[in-house]
Amino acid sequence: MPRTMLTDKRWEKLLQIMKNTGRVYNKSEHRMTFEGILFRMRTGIAWRDLPEEFGEWSTVYRRFNLWSKKGILVDIFKHLSQLADFEWVFLDGSIIRAHQHSTGAATEHCEQIGQSCGGHSTKIHLAVDSGGLPICFELSEGQRHDITYAENLVEKLDEV
Repeated sequence: MPRTMLTDKRWEKLLQIMKNTGRVYNKSEHRMTFEGILFRMRTGIAWRDLPEEFGEWSTVYRRFNLWSKKGILVDIFKHLSQLADFEWVFLDGSIIRAHQHSTGAATEHCEQIGQSCGGHSTKIHLAVDSGGLPICFELSEGQRHDITYAENLVEKLDEV
């Protein structure tokens, strides 16, 4: 059995948030699906390599995409960020290399993928609380400097 992250108490809280969106109902397999999503995000493995204990990899992948498109994961993030410990707030940025095939798609949305001497990349600008848990974030092209997004992050902290 792979390592799981959610205690019963935490899962009940997450399930309540998910049910309050009106888009998710109580199904017993949702817990292992969510655990599978967390496992994949934590380890960075390919979806197809997801351990079978989490369920069929394609089901976990489809549910991740569905919950992302419906805004359920954003709702969870917003709800949990309201519980942040604001004694200390830290701002930082991290660069993520983009795959060579991730650019040039015919899409209406700005993908926040930039070109620098290191190649294609995206930058995550993040504000975290005293415990290191994320409060708010912004995405930009990889060549953008952190300071250009610091003011926006501080303004977002007032909204939380």
